[in-house]
Amino acid sequence: MNLTGKVALVTGSGRGIGKAIAQKLAEAGASIIINDVADSAEATAQEITTAGKPSLFIKANVCSSAEVNTMIEKIVATYGKLDILVNNAGISRDQITLRMTDEEWDAVINVNLKSVFICTRAVLKYMMRQRYGRIVNISSIVGIIGNPGQVNYSAAKAGIIGITRSVAKEMGSRHITVNAVCPGFIETEMTQKLSEKVKEEYSQRIPLGFLGSPKDVADAVAFLASDEARYITGQYLCVDGGLIAGW
Repeated sequence: MNLTGKVALVTGSGRGIGKAIAQKLAEAGASIIINDVADSAEATAQEITTAGKPSLFIKANVCSSAEVNTMIEKIVATYGKLDILVNNAGISRDQITLRMTDEEWDAVINVNLKSVFICTRAVLKYMMRQRYGRIVNISSIVGIIGNPGQVNYSAAKAGIIGITRSVAKEMGSRHITVNAVCPGFIETEMTQKLSEKVKEEYSQRIPLGFLGSPKDVADAVAFLASDEARYITGQYLCVDGGLIAGW
């Protein structure tokens, strides 16, 4: 999975899965653009640069078309192109449907779903011009199987699969592949909020018997972003230890 000479943007990459993805793509040789709304994410770019890999931090709200367009223009002006987009930015606002507020619904749909559309639309004209591109969207297995208390999150992640398949069909003739990765239960700050009892219950449902790591997701993304996956598009890959199979 050699990405030498490629330029990759990873949204929401200041920490967690996004950071692991950025680090993996950098290890594979890509120049990395770290994007986040938090200034602290600049430390991730500095870590990658210190490790000897090119990296740039751009603070931008991926829910804003204006900010995203400005970010993409800066990337192309700096590097001359953009080869890889990883739509990773996401939040959760969990609540049972009966008690979920409009604000909780809108926040998750905007960050998790609308941002995928905005960022994808912004990069496509450049990828079309160069007749090459790799777009990898981070969905979730809950977008396939649902999850109590996450109707907003599940809807957004299911929508990402729909976007993935639609754009893949639109862009195939331009040599742009579009795929999704659907993580299962991964050890992140988000899952750390779960009780040990809940973690144990889910671990028992996972055929491999344990929760995954951000690196597991990053490895899958690196594959789909590489030329080894040149004949794969419009697909979603579950990185879940077999959880769906054992559900």
